[in-house]
Amino acid sequence: MTLAGKTLVITGASRGIGLAIALRAARDGARIVIAAKSNVPHPKLPGTIHTAAEAVRQAGGEALAVATDVRDESSVAHAMALAAETFGGIDILVNNASAIFLATTEATPMKRFDLMQQVNVRGTFLCTRQALPWLRRSSHAHVLNIAPPLHSTLQPRWFAPHVAYTMAKYGMSLCTFGMADEFRGDGIAVNALWPETTIDTDAISFIMDADSRRRSRLPAIMGDAAHWVLTQPPRSGTGQFLIDAQVLRRAGVTNFSVYRHAGVDEADLLPDFFL
Repeated sequence: MTLAGKTLVITGASRGIGLAIALRAARDGARIVIAAKSNVPHPKLPGTIHTAAEAVRQAGGEALAVATDVRDESSVAHAMALAAETFGGIDILVNNASAIFLATTEATPMKRFDLMQQVNVRGTFLCTRQALPWLRRSSHAHVLNIAPPLHSTLQPRWFAPHVAYTMAKYGMSLCTFGMADEFRGDGIAVNALWPETTIDTDAISFIMDADSRRRSRLPAIMGDAAHWVLTQPPRSGTGQFLIDAQVLRRAGVTNFSVYRHAGVDEADLLPDFFL
């Protein structure tokens, strides 16, 4: 169960969950393509594609930093082609890039609505479409979308407070649902992974206070869960909507304290959206 020698393209991997997935794969000696917009430092958020690439190298992997706008077809095409040219192909795509704006219908400007649809839904569809030629040639082809489960969570309480955001995230889930069956014959596994609790990333500081962040798990849990999913044979499971802690329990993990802030009990953790 290793990703050694595998090439992963991870969108939005300059920080947070995307970076955690990259670092876990790097410990196996994987080749990581950091595909994100943050070519230069953000005024409010730490990390760029270049600092992420260096962190991947320090963790034991190979890295390629590619400034990528997942909304733009030519930008994505360039990133996929450069990844394949540099590392000889693409084995795994992680659609992690996402935009969030939690507001009611009246309080959501159309530019925010468009951004979430373009990044979350269009970006997932576009990146998968552009990666397909190389995924089809891989003997270990996976697409992993960081998206919520569909079947048990289509409830009004997840739509009413922020219809626009919920539509955009479920759009990523629908890509999982449909593409899993579409590419089953190609041996490409398409699955979704979602956190059981909120995750303490720098980006979440815009919507959560300090106490809520303290009661969130660390991004490493998503990195470890994604690693387990991506090391499985592609034909062993596709179209799955997986939860990080459930994945790790299945893998035999019993101690989750390493994923919590010091002094926080399991009972104090905040459940994530859509669960």
